[in-house]
Amino acid sequence: MGRTTGAASDWLWGAGPRFLDIDGRRLEARGFGPPPNEAPTLALLHEGLGCLSLWRDFPEKLAASTGLGVLAYSRFGYGASDTISLPRPLDYMTREAVDVLPRVLDAVGLRRGALIGHSDGATIALIHAGIVGDERIVGLALMAPHVFAEPEGLASIAQARAAYEQGDLKSKLARYHRDVDAAFRGWCDAWLDPGFRAWSVAEYVRSWRVPALLIQGAEDQYGTLAQIREIERRAPTPVATLILEDCQHQPQFEQPEATLDAISGFARTLF
Repeated sequence: MGRTTGAASDWLWGAGPRFLDIDGRRLEARGFGPPPNEAPTLALLHEGLGCLSLWRDFPEKLAASTGLGVLAYSRFGYGASDTISLPRPLDYMTREAVDVLPRVLDAVGLRRGALIGHSDGATIALIHAGIVGDERIVGLALMAPHVFAEPEGLASIAQARAAYEQGDLKSKLARYHRDVDAAFRGWCDAWLDPGFRAWSVAEYVRSWRVPALLIQGAEDQYGTLAQIREIERRAPTPVATLILEDCQHQPQFEQPEATLDAISGFARTLF
Protein backbone atom coordinates (compact mmCIF):
# COMPACT_ATOMS: atom_id res chain seq x y z
CA MET A 1 0.00 0.00 0.00
CA GLY A 2 2.94 2.29 0.53
CA ARG A 3 6.13 3.22 -1.18
CA THR A 4 9.05 5.56 -0.70
CA THR A 5 9.99 8.48 -2.88
CA GLY A 6 12.38 11.36 -2.63
CA ALA A 7 10.66 13.23 -5.46
CA ALA A 8 7.20 14.77 -5.74
CA SER A 9 4.93 12.01 -4.45
CA ASP A 10 1.76 12.35 -6.54
CA TRP A 11 0.79 8.83 -5.46
CA LEU A 12 0.26 10.09 -1.89
CA TRP A 13 -2.27 12.65 -3.09
CA GLY A 14 -5.09 10.20 -3.72
CA ALA A 15 -8.19 8.74 -2.11
CA GLY A 16 -7.57 7.12 1.25
CA PRO A 17 -4.43 6.93 3.38
CA ARG A 18 -1.12 5.60 2.11
CA PHE A 19 2.05 4.60 3.97
CA LEU A 20 5.43 6.28 3.82
CA ASP A 21 8.55 4.23 4.48
CA ILE A 22 10.66 6.15 7.00
CA ASP A 23 13.86 4.29 7.78
CA GLY A 24 12.12 0.94 7.30
CA ARG A 25 9.04 1.83 9.36
CA ARG A 26 5.54 2.53 8.08
CA LEU A 27 3.98 5.94 8.58
CA GLU A 28 0.30 6.51 7.71
CA ALA A 29 -0.11 9.62 5.54
CA ARG A 30 -2.38 11.29 3.00
CA GLY A 31 -2.19 14.34 0.76
CA PHE A 32 -5.02 16.72 -0.10
CA GLY A 33 -5.22 19.29 -2.86
CA PRO A 34 -2.33 19.75 -5.31
CA PRO A 35 0.88 17.70 -4.82
CA PRO A 36 4.22 19.33 -3.92
CA ASN A 37 5.36 19.65 -7.54
CA GLU A 38 2.31 21.81 -8.31
CA ALA A 39 1.89 24.04 -5.23
CA PRO A 40 3.36 24.74 -1.79
CA THR A 41 2.46 22.25 0.92
CA LEU A 42 0.97 22.80 4.39
CA ALA A 43 2.19 19.99 6.67
CA LEU A 44 -0.23 19.20 9.50
CA LEU A 45 1.20 18.00 12.82
CA HIS A 46 -1.43 16.50 15.13
CA GLU A 47 -1.95 16.76 18.87
CA GLY A 48 -0.71 14.36 21.55
CA LEU A 49 -3.67 11.98 21.15
CA GLY A 50 -4.37 12.73 17.48
CA CYS A 51 -3.70 11.00 14.19
CA LEU A 52 -4.52 11.34 10.50
CA SER A 53 -8.21 10.40 10.85
CA LEU A 54 -8.74 12.61 13.91
CA TRP A 55 -8.12 15.71 11.78
CA ARG A 56 -11.61 14.85 10.42
CA ASP A 57 -12.35 17.06 7.39
CA PHE A 58 -9.97 19.85 8.39
CA PRO A 59 -7.21 18.93 5.86
CA GLU A 60 -9.68 18.85 2.98
CA LYS A 61 -11.22 22.18 4.01
CA LEU A 62 -7.79 23.73 4.44
CA ALA A 63 -6.72 22.63 0.96
CA ALA A 64 -9.94 24.02 -0.53
CA SER A 65 -9.64 27.29 1.37
CA THR A 66 -6.01 27.96 0.47
CA GLY A 67 -5.64 26.25 -2.90
CA LEU A 68 -2.46 24.69 -1.49
CA GLY A 69 -1.47 21.11 -0.90
CA VAL A 70 -2.01 19.68 2.57
CA LEU A 71 -0.08 16.76 4.07
CA ALA A 72 -1.49 14.96 7.09
CA TYR A 73 0.10 11.96 8.76
CA SER A 74 0.05 9.91 11.95
CA ARG A 75 3.28 10.02 13.93
CA PHE A 76 4.79 6.72 15.04
CA GLY A 77 2.67 5.23 17.82
CA TYR A 78 -0.52 6.81 16.49
CA GLY A 79 -3.28 5.88 14.07
CA ALA A 80 -2.28 3.08 11.70
CA SER A 81 1.42 3.98 11.78
CA ASP A 82 3.96 1.57 13.26
CA THR A 83 3.97 1.58 17.03
CA ILE A 84 6.67 2.66 19.49
CA SER A 85 8.38 1.32 22.58
CA LEU A 86 7.30 2.73 25.92
CA PRO A 87 8.06 4.81 27.82
CA ARG A 88 8.65 7.69 25.47
CA PRO A 89 11.72 9.77 26.39
CA LEU A 90 10.85 13.11 27.97
CA ASP A 91 12.37 14.92 25.00
CA TYR A 92 10.16 13.00 22.54
CA MET A 93 8.88 16.17 20.86
CA THR A 94 12.41 17.40 20.20
CA ARG A 95 13.38 14.03 18.75
CA GLU A 96 10.29 14.10 16.54
CA ALA A 97 11.12 17.60 15.31
CA VAL A 98 14.79 16.92 14.61
CA ASP A 99 14.95 13.23 13.66
CA VAL A 100 11.60 12.30 12.10
CA LEU A 101 9.89 15.36 10.63
CA PRO A 102 12.75 16.20 8.21
CA ARG A 103 12.59 12.64 6.85
CA VAL A 104 8.83 12.93 6.36
CA LEU A 105 9.18 16.19 4.44
CA ASP A 106 11.89 14.65 2.27
CA ALA A 107 9.83 11.50 1.65
CA VAL A 108 6.84 13.43 0.28
CA GLY A 109 9.04 15.63 -1.89
CA LEU A 110 8.11 18.89 -0.17
CA ARG A 111 9.58 21.82 -2.09
CA ARG A 112 8.16 24.83 -0.25
CA GLY A 113 5.65 24.98 2.53
CA ALA A 114 4.61 25.77 6.08
CA LEU A 115 4.05 23.77 9.26
CA ILE A 116 0.55 23.79 10.78
CA GLY A 117 0.64 22.24 14.24
CA HIS A 118 -1.86 21.61 17.03
CA SER A 119 -0.86 21.14 20.69
CA ASP A 120 2.07 18.67 20.74
CA GLY A 121 2.23 19.08 16.97
CA ALA A 122 2.53 22.84 17.36
CA THR A 123 5.40 22.32 19.77
CA ILE A 124 7.12 19.98 17.31
CA ALA A 125 6.78 22.63 14.59
CA LEU A 126 8.14 25.29 16.94
CA ILE A 127 11.19 23.16 17.78
CA HIS A 128 11.81 22.24 14.14
CA ALA A 129 11.84 25.92 13.17
CA GLY A 130 14.28 26.72 15.98
CA ILE A 131 16.72 23.84 15.55
CA VAL A 132 16.48 22.53 11.98
CA GLY A 133 15.63 25.76 10.19
CA ASP A 134 14.66 24.00 6.94
CA GLU A 135 14.76 26.68 4.23
CA ARG A 136 11.78 25.09 2.50
CA ILE A 137 9.57 26.01 5.49
CA VAL A 138 8.57 29.67 5.25
CA GLY A 139 6.00 29.96 8.05
CA LEU A 140 4.37 28.41 11.12
CA ALA A 141 0.73 28.30 12.21
CA LEU A 142 0.57 27.04 15.78
CA MET A 143 -2.71 26.12 17.44
CA ALA A 144 -2.58 25.74 21.24
CA PRO A 145 1.24 25.41 21.37
CA HIS A 146 3.09 24.33 24.50
CA VAL A 147 6.49 25.80 25.37
CA PHE A 148 6.69 24.87 29.04
CA ALA A 149 4.82 22.70 31.54
CA GLU A 150 2.07 24.40 33.56
CA PRO A 151 0.18 23.11 36.62
CA GLU A 152 -3.14 23.77 34.86
CA GLY A 153 -2.23 21.68 31.86
CA LEU A 154 -0.78 18.86 33.94
CA ALA A 155 -3.97 18.74 36.01
CA SER A 156 -6.03 18.33 32.82
CA ILE A 157 -3.75 15.52 31.67
CA ALA A 158 -4.20 13.80 35.04
CA GLN A 159 -7.98 14.02 34.48
CA ALA A 160 -7.51 12.45 31.05
CA ARG A 161 -5.55 9.60 32.66
CA ALA A 162 -8.43 8.94 35.05
CA ALA A 163 -10.87 8.94 32.13
CA TYR A 164 -8.64 6.46 30.28
CA GLU A 165 -8.20 4.12 33.24
CA GLN A 166 -11.67 4.35 34.74
CA GLY A 167 -13.95 5.71 32.01
CA ASP A 168 -14.59 5.22 28.31
CA LEU A 169 -11.73 7.27 26.87
CA LYS A 170 -9.71 4.14 26.04
CA SER A 171 -12.51 2.58 24.02
CA LYS A 172 -13.09 5.86 22.16
CA LEU A 173 -9.41 6.26 21.27
CA ALA A 174 -9.12 2.60 20.26
CA ARG A 175 -11.32 3.37 17.24
CA TYR A 176 -8.51 5.50 15.82
CA HIS A 177 -5.22 4.03 17.11
CA ARG A 178 -3.94 0.57 16.24
CA ASP A 179 -1.96 0.50 19.52
CA VAL A 180 -4.08 2.63 21.80
CA ASP A 181 -1.88 2.13 24.87
CA ALA A 182 1.17 3.35 22.97
CA ALA A 183 -0.75 6.41 21.81
CA PHE A 184 -2.13 7.32 25.22
CA ARG A 185 0.65 6.19 27.53
CA GLY A 186 3.34 7.62 25.32
CA TRP A 187 1.78 11.04 25.75
CA CYS A 188 0.32 10.90 29.25
CA ASP A 189 3.18 9.18 31.06
CA ALA A 190 5.76 11.57 29.63
CA TRP A 191 3.81 14.69 30.58
CA LEU A 192 3.02 13.39 34.07
CA ASP A 193 6.56 12.22 34.80
CA PRO A 194 7.92 14.36 37.68
CA GLY A 195 10.91 15.25 35.53
CA PHE A 196 8.65 16.88 32.96
CA ARG A 197 7.68 19.71 35.31
CA ALA A 198 10.92 21.48 34.40
CA TRP A 199 10.44 20.91 30.65
CA SER A 200 10.67 23.97 28.40
CA VAL A 201 11.44 24.54 24.72
CA ALA A 202 10.94 28.31 24.82
CA GLU A 203 14.62 28.89 24.04
CA TYR A 204 14.16 27.60 20.49
CA VAL A 205 11.78 30.42 19.60
CA ARG A 206 14.69 32.86 19.63
CA SER A 207 16.21 31.02 16.65
CA TRP A 208 13.16 31.32 14.39
CA ARG A 209 13.73 32.74 10.93
CA VAL A 210 10.12 32.64 9.71
CA PRO A 211 6.87 34.41 10.68
CA ALA A 212 4.24 32.68 12.78
CA LEU A 213 0.53 32.70 13.47
CA LEU A 214 -0.55 31.73 16.99
CA ILE A 215 -4.12 30.54 17.67
CA GLN A 216 -5.47 29.61 21.08
CA GLY A 217 -8.83 29.23 22.76
CA ALA A 218 -9.38 31.62 25.64
CA GLU A 219 -10.65 28.69 27.75
CA ASP A 220 -7.96 26.18 26.74
CA GLN A 221 -7.82 23.58 29.52
CA TYR A 222 -4.35 22.34 28.56
CA GLY A 223 -2.50 25.66 28.53
CA THR A 224 -2.99 29.24 29.65
CA LEU A 225 -2.31 32.33 27.57
CA ALA A 226 1.10 32.45 29.26
CA GLN A 227 2.19 29.97 26.56
CA ILE A 228 1.30 32.45 23.83
CA ARG A 229 2.81 35.42 25.64
CA GLU A 230 6.10 33.57 26.11
CA ILE A 231 6.34 32.92 22.37
CA GLU A 232 5.46 36.52 21.55
CA ARG A 233 8.12 37.75 23.99
CA ARG A 234 10.89 35.61 22.54
CA ALA A 235 10.14 35.58 18.82
CA PRO A 236 12.60 37.55 16.64
CA THR A 237 10.26 37.28 13.65
CA PRO A 238 6.75 38.70 13.02
CA VAL A 239 4.05 36.97 15.07
CA ALA A 240 0.28 37.37 14.67
CA THR A 241 -2.00 36.14 17.45
CA LEU A 242 -5.64 35.10 17.46
CA ILE A 243 -7.31 34.37 20.80
CA LEU A 244 -10.73 32.76 20.30
CA GLU A 245 -13.51 33.23 22.84
CA ASP A 246 -15.81 30.31 23.66
CA CYS A 247 -13.03 27.94 22.68
CA GLN A 248 -10.99 25.39 24.58
CA HIS A 249 -8.15 23.24 23.23
CA GLN A 250 -9.32 22.49 19.68
CA PRO A 251 -9.87 25.71 17.72
CA GLN A 252 -9.99 23.83 14.41
CA PHE A 253 -13.19 22.10 15.57
CA GLU A 254 -14.64 24.50 18.14
CA GLN A 255 -14.18 27.64 16.02
CA PRO A 256 -13.58 26.13 12.56
CA GLU A 257 -14.49 29.13 10.40
CA ALA A 258 -12.36 31.59 12.36
CA THR A 259 -9.47 29.13 12.44
CA LEU A 260 -9.62 28.35 8.72
CA ASP A 261 -9.94 32.03 7.84
CA ALA A 262 -6.91 32.91 9.98
CA ILE A 263 -4.69 30.17 8.59
CA SER A 264 -5.80 30.86 5.00
CA GLY A 265 -5.09 34.56 5.39
CA PHE A 266 -1.70 33.80 6.89
CA ALA A 267 -0.89 31.43 4.03
CA ARG A 268 -1.66 34.17 1.52
CA THR A 269 1.07 36.29 3.10
CA LEU A 270 3.58 33.45 2.64
CA PHE A 271 2.93 32.20 -0.90
